[in-house]
Amino acid sequence: MAVEQNAATRAEPRITLRNVSIILIALGILVTGYLSIAELTDTTTVCIESGAFNCDVVQNSVYSKLMGIPIAVLGFGAYVVLGVLVAREDHVDLLKDYGAVLAFAISLFGFLYSAWLTYIEFFQLKALCPWCLASAAIMTLLFVVSGLRLRQTFA
Repeated sequence: MAVEQNAATRAEPRITLRNVSIILIALGILVTGYLSIAELTDTTTVCIESGAFNCDVVQNSVYSKLMGIPIAVLGFGAYVVLGVLVAREDHVDLLKDYGAVLAFAISLFGFLYSAWLTYIEFFQLKALCPWCLASAAIMTLLFVVSGLRLRQTFA
């Protein structure tokens, strides 16, 4: 009987939208962190250099900086801010009320900006960076998950 109660009271690990967000944010931090380090230390990234893939063209283009700040650093900052929002939303009153809205707004902007940069890669630069595409895919998934979390909040 005691064994049955212990098994029943044990919490089953659940995959929640919040946990999925945290995983995506961690992946985004890894990708943009790598790109940021490469940019700030002026080292080349590991890249597939064949066909349409050419990281040097993308990372050294006029589109790789915004007001002098490398896009990778801005992306890293966005993922860190999202991480803090999601991690602290149960502990800060403001985030309890508005955390899902703020995360959705940041991921919406990140998604739109990533989509624009991906368009630039395909049609202006005619060169692709797998790292940049990975970050764009992560931000797209994070935008979708943030939208679902926002819908849950208002339901």
